[in-house]
Amino acid sequence: MRTTRAAAVAAVTMSLALAATACGGGSSTDGGGSNDSPKTLTYWASNQGASIEVDKKVLQPELDKFEKETGIEVKLEVVPWSDLLNRILTATTSGQGPDVLNIGNTWSASLQATGALLPWNAENFGKIGGKDRFVDSALGSTGAEGKDPAAVPLYSMSYALYYNKKLFADAGISKPPATWEELVADGKKLSKGGKWGLGVEGSNPSENIHHAVVFAKQHGADFFTADGKPDFTSDKAVEGVKQFVDLMAKDKIIAPGNAEYAQNQSVSDFAKGKTAMLLWQSASANLKSQGMSEDAYGIAPVPVQSGTPGSGTSVNSMVMGINLAVFKNTDNLDGATKFVKFMTSDDEQKILNEAYSSIPPVKGAQSDESFNTPANAVLKDTLAQSAIAAPQVADESQFETAVGTAIKELWADAAGGRPVTTDSVKAALEKAQQQMPTK
Repeated sequence: MRTTRAAAVAAVTMSLALAATACGGGSSTDGGGSNDSPKTLTYWASNQGASIEVDKKVLQPELDKFEKETGIEVKLEVVPWSDLLNRILTATTSGQGPDVLNIGNTWSASLQATGALLPWNAENFGKIGGKDRFVDSALGSTGAEGKDPAAVPLYSMSYALYYNKKLFADAGISKPPATWEELVADGKKLSKGGKWGLGVEGSNPSENIHHAVVFAKQHGADFFTADGKPDFTSDKAVEGVKQFVDLMAKDKIIAPGNAEYAQNQSVSDFAKGKTAMLLWQSASANLKSQGMSEDAYGIAPVPVQSGTPGSGTSVNSMVMGINLAVFKNTDNLDGATKFVKFMTSDDEQKILNEAYSSIPPVKGAQSDESFNTPANAVLKDTLAQSAIAAPQVADESQFETAVGTAIKELWADAAGGRPVTTDSVKAALEKAQQQMPTK
């Protein structure tokens, strides 16, 4: 990477690199962007399936197909979520990264601010078929408003409530909860005999943030002001975070051990019948890979305060998903662009999103009948009607790390029997706000 760019991004990334919960993994073993051959590309894929091996089985046949069509070999590395952000940040400053990579769509504006990613202007979108091929909800999470996107949408997801039909029937519950009050009441009926009402990933800062943004919004709060300044300690934001952690601390429908969960353990518990409900992004493929039949569970919208999901304070998910980005310093820009075109083609979108139970962000693929199942209807309706984009500010990733880690510590308090109070939640959020970069 050019030294001028490295200097420019250092200030943006340093606080996040120091605060990120995972250990930095360094550069790609394949040399990444310093690619000597136009016939090779290095691709960092995010871990979407139940394991890295599952992802390799999904992706490698498609990469082989791309090589057959273009003569370009794609060297694949599937990167765990616990390492991905730090790996990307290291690559933005060292230049030793991949040619093409997956990024969580919530990071788009932050990584855009480093200047390391290729902007998707009209010319670049033209090379892959045009910007209008993509649905608006997915494009809304590709970078800061008013700027060319830093990436293109690859997989779209939203949160849903997954519930175990047998456990619900055994407890005499006839339908999934629509409000948090109903969820708590149902959860108490279900938390017995060694089983629990709900599972969470308390040690996963990203999961914590996704739910915290929604809970705060349902209380009428945002974590940033209109001009992009942190506003973590408003009364409504504190109420939202406290309501989330109280599911364990006060309501006691989440096992204390969930405070230590960080990567798919809550999905595994749900698949094994240890918990009756799960809040997760497009979980069907993950559950199937763990042996849970689709007939064994139902899918419903995430509860809201009023029971009727919609816009405003009735949002019940962030617009989740994966975006595909290109490092500007790639030595194979033509090959990287061809790869993005291939991965976002209608045919590949159908294959990949069906494999991951996600929703294609490409209009031509989303209309395919395989994505019009009752389960997908919940996800598509949520994306269209009641989901919000992550804060599209340059400091979003720092926010995700700081506040997500603060909530991780609150889960630890709840699990340890320490009081979780309005004051303690506010203090945790105040500490997180102090970790944000000063303007």
